Amino acid sequence: MHPYLNIAIRAARQAGKIIIHHLEQPDKLTIFEKGMNDLVTQVDKSAEAAIIEIIQKAYPNHGIVGEESGFHPGNEFVWVIDPLDGTMNYVHGFPQFAVSIGIKQRDHLEHGVIYDPISQDLYTATRGTGAYLNNRRIRVTERNSLKGALVGTAFPFHDRQAKPHGVPHLEILQKIFMSGADVRRTGCASLNLAYIAAGRLDGFWESGLKEWDIAAGVLIVREAGGFVSDFNAENGFLESGNIIAGTRKVHQELLDIISIR
Repeated sequence: MHPYLNIAIRAARQAGKIIIHHLEQPDKLTIFEKGMNDLVTQVDKSAEAAIIEIIQKAYPNHGIVGEESGFHPGNEFVWVIDPLDGTMNYVHGFPQFAVSIGIKQRDHLEHGVIYDPISQDLYTATRGTGAYLNNRRIRVTERNSLKGALVGTAFPFHDRQAKPHGVPHLEILQKIFMSGADVRRTGCASLNLAYIAAGRLDGFWESGLKEWDIAAGVLIVREAGGFVSDFNAENGFLESGNIIAGTRKVHQELLDIISIR
């Protein structure tokens, strides 16, 4: 295993311990509202601080992008951190949240870790070496159509009038549903991507995400044999936050539907 991945795993597990510790004491949870339906807790901040401490001790010259603390300049390596993806779920005790850590070198995704502290499932990938769940190699499903597929998504809660790619989200949802797919909204983008890699979902689409939501998951999906693009069939998802992922054919069908304006 690559040493960078080892450090990412150690950091994710440490953050997971903090998350679970506070989950068992909900009466002591302090919640702040960053924006409409956009919450942050002291747990997010403590978990991110713990991750950053581990990274900087091992690689003090690396850059870091954290959801809560912003950009920490460094060299060509940048760690992209979401210390608690799914904060809204977390504050309600809904067990769909995760720690996500992606590592880039000169804007190329090289390593990714997603850790579910409830199940203790650990999803990992290093570019060119495959994707793993708890050290077991994983692959996307062989689903070749939206018919019978299980697809993840999320509603654009920051802007409920948003029109991804010029089309209202509910219109896209209806077309996908009428194509024969069943749809799940878990509220945790990183786990949706991890589930595609592990064969638990066949596809996923969402708009308006941030780099830290998807950096690790994108690499894990691709290393598991899946396809990922933005809504223009290009690689601009880290910048735009608009993402489609899945098996080759499910990805294409989702792209076809979302691209219709």
